[in-house]
Formats: sequence, structure tokens, C-alpha cells
Amino acid sequence: MRLTTVTVPNGSDTVNQSSRVSVLLRRVDAYIELTKPRMVLMILVTTAAGFYLGTQGAMNWILFGHTIIGAGLTAAGVLGLNQYLERDIDALMARTQHRPLPVGKIHGMEALVFCVLLTAGGMLYLTTFVNPLSGFIISLIVVSYLFIYTPLKRSTSLCTLVGAFPGALPPVVGWVAAQGKISGSACVLFAILFLWQLPHSLAIAYIYREDYANAGLMLLPVVHPDGISTRRQIVINCVALFGIGLLPTLFNISGSIYFLVALLVGGMFLISGIYFDKKPTVKTARYVLYASLLYLPLIFITMAIDKISL
Repeated sequence: MRLTTVTVPNGSDTVNQSSRVSVLLRRVDAYIELTKPRMVLMILVTTAAGFYLGTQGAMNWILFGHTIIGAGLTAAGVLGLNQYLERDIDALMARTQHRPLPVGKIHGMEALVFCVLLTAGGMLYLTTFVNPLSGFIISLIVVSYLFIYTPLKRSTSLCTLVGAFPGALPPVVGWVAAQGKISGSACVLFAILFLWQLPHSLAIAYIYREDYANAGLMLLPVVHPDGISTRRQIVINCVALFGIGLLPTLFNISGSIYFLVALLVGGMFLISGIYFDKKPTVKTARYVLYASLLYLPLIFITMAIDKISL
């Protein structure tokens, strides 16, 4: 009688395969974390709003899709490159020391290559499949954010003002993607986002001022620890935003519903800034931060909805 040998799977092989899958999933998760998906989402929301508001006639969904892909790739790459450039700083701050690069989840050179490919690919995609002007504007974001704003954080408190420039350009990218040109209306969207970023960023800087000081970043609450200049700038920019935020109605971007909502949320944002100025604490600074996070989506969502009634 011939005996048949039955091979039983080695338990260690199964464990090793499971371990390899687990390692792969952790690396994928680390790369996703490197691109800051929540910030990318916020950038894409403002880009999409700019595209929709700039659309004349029927929505071109194919062009819209190309715009979102190009802007998303570029945003993910730029945010990752920022972490690469600041990996030494991130390692010194409690709020950032667990990011992929400081803890060694991703090797620096791997992150650099990955993010350069994303950034270059996104810019090339916009230029090719949308229009050259949108590719040019998004290249301004890349250059000003990585090579001007990022190094300035180590030397001057003006970095916040400079950093507001690339941060305000995503809706302009969307607008020129839809229209192929820049107009006064696109500049209004830029101004709203520019002014919004200043109290938003300064509130964060005040809350984490000790962290930033330990890392040697020259943000306003670090340069002037008494907080007076920070509070003044927050109030001034909230006042400016309160007025500029009403302009979309005057520029026929949106209608009267938007005007009322802008009055309400703009006033709320301003009140939070004044309250922080009167009672400067981390708690009241968080009120400014929360108000800013509420302001932006409400403004752009209402603007988009109210366009329908025009």
C-alpha cells in the first residue's frame, strides 16, 4: 500500500504573513498621515467652492474632477514636504512629536521622494488637464509655502502674515480652473480666506506658544509673550474680515441670505476675538479657534447655496 504524505501548513508561515500585512498597513497609514488628509479636505472644500462659484452656466463635472485631483495631489505633497522640512522642529514639540517622521515610521528620503512626486504630479496634472493658469497659481502656493513661509517661522513673526498668502489661494485655483481667468470676485474670495487665517493661526500660536518657544519658532506670541500684540492683531483682522466677508453680495457672487449669515457668523467671530482680548487665557483663545472653524465652512457653504437664487 502506498502512503500519501499530507503537508500541514506551518503555523509560523501564517503568522509571518499576517505580520507582513500588518507592517504594510502601518506604513500605508503612516504615508496617509504624512499628507494630513483633514487639511487636504479643507483645502479641497475651498477649491471646490471657488470652482462652483466661478462656474458660469452648467457645471463642467469632468473639469471639476480634474481640478480636485490636481489640487488634492499638490496639497498632499506640499503638506508632507512641510513636515519633511520641519522634522527637527516637530520632534521638539509635544503636539507634533508623534508625526510619522519624528517617530521614524517613514524614512526621511522616502518621504521626500513620495511628496515631491505628489507635488510635481499635481501641478503638472492641473496644467495639463485644466489650464496653465490654475497650474501657475498652485505653483505659487508651493513656492511661497515651502520656501518662504516655512523658513521664516524660524526668524520672524511676520511668517503668519506671509503664510496667509498661500493659504488663501485654493479658492482662486478653483475659480480660474472654471473661468480660465482671475477677476475681482476671485480676489474677494482670496481676501476672505487671507483675513480668516490670521486670527485662526494666531489663536493656535497662543494656545501652543510654549511648544513653539521650545522649538525656536518666532511666532508672535513667542516674540511678545505678554500677548498684547497677538490679541490686537486678532481683533483687527476679525474687524476687517467682518467687513470683507460681506463683499460677495456686492460682487454678485451670492445673495441676501449669504449677507445675513455673514453678518451673524462674522459678528460671532469678532465677539470671540474681543472676548479673548479682554480676558486673555488659553480657554478664550480656544473660543477664537472654534469660532474660526465654524466661520469658514458656514461662509462658503452659504455662498454656494445662495448662488442658486441669483
